[in-house]
Amino acid sequence: MAKRIVFTGGTGKAGRHVVPYLVGKGHRVLNVDLVPFEHEGVDNLTADITDSGQMFDALSCHFNMTEFATGKGPAPIDAVVHFAAIPRVLIKPDNETFRVNTLGTYNVIEAAVKLGIRKIVIASSETTYGVCFAEGDKDFHGFPLEEDYDIDPMDSYGLSKVVNEKTARAFAMRSGADIYALRIGNVIEPHEYEMFKDFLKDPMSRKRNAWSYIDARDLGQMVDLAIAKDGLGFEVFNATNDTITAELPTAEFLKKYCPQIPITRELGEWEAPLSNRKIREVLGFKEEHDWRKYVSV
Repeated sequence: MAKRIVFTGGTGKAGRHVVPYLVGKGHRVLNVDLVPFEHEGVDNLTADITDSGQMFDALSCHFNMTEFATGKGPAPIDAVVHFAAIPRVLIKPDNETFRVNTLGTYNVIEAAVKLGIRKIVIASSETTYGVCFAEGDKDFHGFPLEEDYDIDPMDSYGLSKVVNEKTARAFAMRSGADIYALRIGNVIEPHEYEMFKDFLKDPMSRKRNAWSYIDARDLGQMVDLAIAKDGLGFEVFNATNDTITAELPTAEFLKKYCPQIPITRELGEWEAPLSNRKIREVLGFKEEHDWRKYVSV
């Protein structure tokens, strides 16, 4: 069923693939960002997520000029997808990264809940697992990385995402809204598969991403599935593709490169160490863009 969706951060790396996917599924999308995303079927509103008033307005406004003709005021919003953020460390000072990401997420969720919007999907991150931006060579606690992992990042970005998950949980508990956090892996755009040959030559270069990734187009499917699935309350889902980015099967690879890290359950032959089992089983995700379709091994 077509939904009316406000999407923050649709102009970013992930958003510029997810938003067209949603439009292609028949949804109406208002992109709220500091920079417009010029794409057919997408409306834009320039707004700052760190300003609470702007977020209340963004979630309760017309999508475009033609909607004034109804004479009934802005139509209700069915879902909010919140991707807007400082996307990693070393772009802004650490305190600014933490401020923008945590305050922005609080503002978006607060406005959505208080305006009666019952479905919110937020972008969390693989960095919550603590290795991606760690100081020194930090090991994971165990494999696979699943949603019940003791997340322990050191950096301002990963920490902001942990706080955002707690913010989402708090609002879901007190409002009864469905708020789903996607722990998004290393986002790969179609033109970036050329990098995978270098990844395969230097396997430990992918440790910080847990030898996992998410195709930006498959991320679109995940968001669409999250919007469609009602009644879960607060949930966290790893948003990654199915398979390990390595030439060896998963168990063999981890035994060779991470022999000191415990394996907590039997892994699928090629299962990504940052496992997407939950999003497959609960939301019905079916991968369309396995890296081996685009990279000769």
